[in-house]
Amino acid sequence: MAIEQLLILIKPDGIKKSLTGNILTKLSEAKMIIIGAKVVKVSRELAEKHYFHLKDKPFFAELAEYIQGKIYGAPWDRVLALVYQGEDAIARMRKIAGATNPEEADPVSIRGAYGRITTKGIYENVVHCSSDPAEAEREIKLWFKPEEIVNKIYPTKKVKQENEETVWE
Repeated sequence: MAIEQLLILIKPDGIKKSLTGNILTKLSEAKMIIIGAKVVKVSRELAEKHYFHLKDKPFFAELAEYIQGKIYGAPWDRVLALVYQGEDAIARMRKIAGATNPEEADPVSIRGAYGRITTKGIYENVVHCSSDPAEAEREIKLWFKPEEIVNKIYPTKKVKQENEETVWE
């Protein structure tokens, strides 16, 4: 069994429905460890990069707005981003999450229990889980900086930047 990492997002509908605790409890059944976690207000740019593989689909704009929480408004316009690590993490966590389509998901899975399809056809499926190791790496690098993950999981390098940065006073 291989040690894997994956990105899990608790999407805005999961946050709005106060399901964060329930979802984390369900995910804990896999006995994985959390090596990164943060709350993210998703920009349009991040949404488009995350779902780039669906950019030619007719529902792409609605999907980007959904992950940004635009249909819910503040304070629900955010996600909880998590990086989990463990043996066969992707397959095990995807089983707990359930099928992408909530109507096809096992009723005891997260999506089966808490997901729905809106009248506009958007899957409010509460969570996102990386689909394979290559996608997990792409997504983790998109959502997290190396220093935001407690384990070194991918090669890094030091670069000197002259960017303006917001810091704590």
